Amino acid sequence: MKIRKISPNEDLETTVNKKRNRFKFVLIAIIVLSAAGFLGFKYFKPKKESVCLGTDTKIYDTYKNAVVLVKHRYGYFVKINGKEFQLTAEDAKEETIYGTGFFVDTEGDMITNRHVLQPWNSTEEESEKVNANIRNLRMKVASILTTDVSEDEYESFINNNWSHASVSYSEGEGEGDGDYEESSEETSESAGEEFVSSNETEADTSQVSTDLAASIPVKEYVSIENIEVFIKTVDIQVALHNSDSEWINCEMKKVSDDSNIDLGLLQVADHKTPSTVTNIISLDNIVDNDASLSPGQKAIMVGYPMGIDLAQTNSGIKVQLYDGQISKESDGNKIQYSITSTHGASGSPVFNECGQLIAVNFSGFDQVQGFNFGIVAKHILSL
Repeated sequence: MKIRKISPNEDLETTVNKKRNRFKFVLIAIIVLSAAGFLGFKYFKPKKESVCLGTDTKIYDTYKNAVVLVKHRYGYFVKINGKEFQLTAEDAKEETIYGTGFFVDTEGDMITNRHVLQPWNSTEEESEKVNANIRNLRMKVASILTTDVSEDEYESFINNNWSHASVSYSEGEGEGDGDYEESSEETSESAGEEFVSSNETEADTSQVSTDLAASIPVKEYVSIENIEVFIKTVDIQVALHNSDSEWINCEMKKVSDDSNIDLGLLQVADHKTPSTVTNIISLDNIVDNDASLSPGQKAIMVGYPMGIDLAQTNSGIKVQLYDGQISKESDGNKIQYSITSTHGASGSPVFNECGQLIAVNFSGFDQVQGFNFGIVAKHILSL
């Protein structure tokens, strides 16, 4: 039997290959374990064990700086042939509403109600009223705006002639309901100068009327198809607890697509939660099982009912605390409680006795107190 001797070179090559394979195996193992660890941390990280705050005062002290007063200004805008500007007429006046929001992370994200961010869509009745007003405003603009007005003059022309605008405009009409004062004056003056004597024939009278009509200039109006009227935000700002008329610019980030879930996401314009907010209302510490909320359990709200009217004090803006009890089991979307609340408190966080978020306040009855409702906290996660 012939025995083959292994040369020194072959022995060295085998050793190198073994080491190289071992290195590859270790590298792959490190990559796999690192990826598994990252994904596990990101998607399966355990919730931190929450500490029960225990009293209303502790809950207030912990979260008062995280709860903000929201001020939202909005108005009617018109776009004509690409030129956009805000309408300032009495029937298109700007509105300001107040609500409440609260910080949930360090990137300036705040939870509030959808109807605070889009008040014109708050109810079906409100939407119908707004749409009807938009139609009227569109017709009014079309009834006065003539094609000889330059785009740069649209805004001043409409403001100056708004008192002559009419909603009885219909496309295809020339003058008439859409005329402004100078046309009416021209007509009456011209008519006053004509005198028809008793011996004039019927043909002469007809000729005078024809000549008179021909002398009145016919105006051409901008087509209503080129006029768009809509409602939108002028600005949204928030004020912090203990601030002194200092408003922070914000932008609407998102609202719930579900009409039954009155929630929205607001964000500070620079995407940074203010440094004075020492404790955000963490979404890791919410009661996401609303079936566990029972009538008789405590409910505590921190917010701004009555908006700026009640928030403003001699020493700055102050957030308020109100408490009550859960009155009715959750229906999966909302829960009822006996907390005192009114306009301005929309978007307020509602806690249990331990300081865990259970709901976001969104509605109630104006006529009587103690019957108010919140969207259960689990729906925040879907935003």
